[in-house]
Amino acid sequence: MGSIDGTLHLARPLGPGVIGLQSTTTPLTVQIQPQALFSILDHSARRPPDAHRVIGTLLGTRSDTDDSTITIHSAFAVGHTETTDQVEVDMEYQKAMLALHIRANPKEVLVGWYATSPELNTFSALIQNHYSSQGEGTYPWPAVHLTVAGKPGKDVEVRAYVSSAVGVTPERAADSAAFIPVPYHINYSEADQSGIESLSLAKTAESRTTSTLTDIENLEKSIEDTIGMLDRVAKYVEGVIEEEVEPSSALGQYLLNTLALAPKVDPQDIERDFNNHIQDVLTVSYLANMVRTQMDLSNRLATAQLTMGGGEGQGSTEKGERREGGGGGGGGGGRQNRGPRQNRGESVSATNL
Repeated sequence: MGSIDGTLHLARPLGPGVIGLQSTTTPLTVQIQPQALFSILDHSARRPPDAHRVIGTLLGTRSDTDDSTITIHSAFAVGHTETTDQVEVDMEYQKAMLALHIRANPKEVLVGWYATSPELNTFSALIQNHYSSQGEGTYPWPAVHLTVAGKPGKDVEVRAYVSSAVGVTPERAADSAAFIPVPYHINYSEADQSGIESLSLAKTAESRTTSTLTDIENLEKSIEDTIGMLDRVAKYVEGVIEEEVEPSSALGQYLLNTLALAPKVDPQDIERDFNNHIQDVLTVSYLANMVRTQMDLSNRLATAQLTMGGGEGQGSTEKGERREGGGGGGGGGGRQNRGPRQNRGESVSATNL
């Protein structure tokens, strides 16, 4: 058996089977996307003041190989009323929303439901049996029950369960279930991690706003985080050596595997390789800028040559046309001058006669 805070990884239980239907049990792992948690926390923040908890539907995908890994991509709220004696869930709304969501996201399927309270009671078993039932439920796969407890000033507590039906009669099995914890982890991509870090910076600011960090600032922050983690590991190792901290074989094996990934080189060699890498990057950047400048200069020279050549040809053509027009005008003018002179001579001779 593991520790109290550990997770017991058991075989996947299934609901009541159909006669003649064979199903296998395999270990189950749950992966949660951050957007699903944000939807659940938003639903919890907007719940009525008198509501103890709110519930909703989980949608996601299963692994293609053996369906042993369930990834929760999104979630939507489902209205319900809960008292000490009974619980009512709007299943018609749940069916309509599920059909619309699957139409918009054909790759996602129903994988379970969530509640914003860590409490597990008879009503939880009743809802769990509905989500894991045949036809409208997840059968023959297990329905995942995700509890997300977020209280002001405290960390968000997330737990994942699957269930196994219990009870000697069908009536008793309908509102009874054995909830079994299953391992889970939250998948943060680099973009999600950057956004969450920005939100954490805005949380401590008085204006509740923050600015986007530059590449140099991100590098500086990453180095500071790495140094902080190394300091924590060093303090833990010193505490174990001095017998001030209880040792953990699992943590020691994890640290050993992590350190085995680091290259065994001297610090001087690392600094030299880093400087050489920086010089290579600067050289490539300089050559790229030179090529870009040469291409731009070649394009400008080609464009200028075409423009200047076209202008000279057009100017010479216009000058030739002007010269030809001026010569024709001069000849015509000479003929016109000679014509009147001849006429004047003729008229004078006619008068003398």
